[in-house]
Amino acid sequence: MTLGGGYMLPSREGHKIAALGLGITLKADGAATHDAYSLFEYTVPPETDGPPPHLHTREDESFICLAGRLDVHLGGRDFVLEHGDYLYLPRDVIHAFRNPYPEESRVISVVSPAGLEGYYQALAEMPPGPKDIGLMKKIMADFGIELQLPPEVA
Repeated sequence: MTLGGGYMLPSREGHKIAALGLGITLKADGAATHDAYSLFEYTVPPETDGPPPHLHTREDESFICLAGRLDVHLGGRDFVLEHGDYLYLPRDVIHAFRNPYPEESRVISVVSPAGLEGYYQALAEMPPGPKDIGLMKKIMADFGIELQLPPEVA
């Protein structure tokens, strides 16, 4: 629904982006916010890992848990987000998240400044089938995201 230049989107509605095995719904992009921020609704299925440890060099993130629980590793500390909890994830700090629980998790993510929507879209446009890690790393680098795998995995 448009509201004099603004708009309203019900829960789970918006532009769906199929990337990372998560439900990513773009609610507000840079075009809508004068590049101030992007806003996403993530749906993390039960017993699902999110992205591997990484950091953003350009954006700060915030998570607000809407439903379920989400384990977040941030800068060497572990957090369990539950309904209503807020977590700030500053740029240049390694983080990862996962849902090891039997119920779906839903999280609102505010990313500032805007631009992460382009990263998710680029991942969604990768060819189907097994993912080319080299291509994924290039896409990450294009958007200022650095993979931070432990040495035994890298």
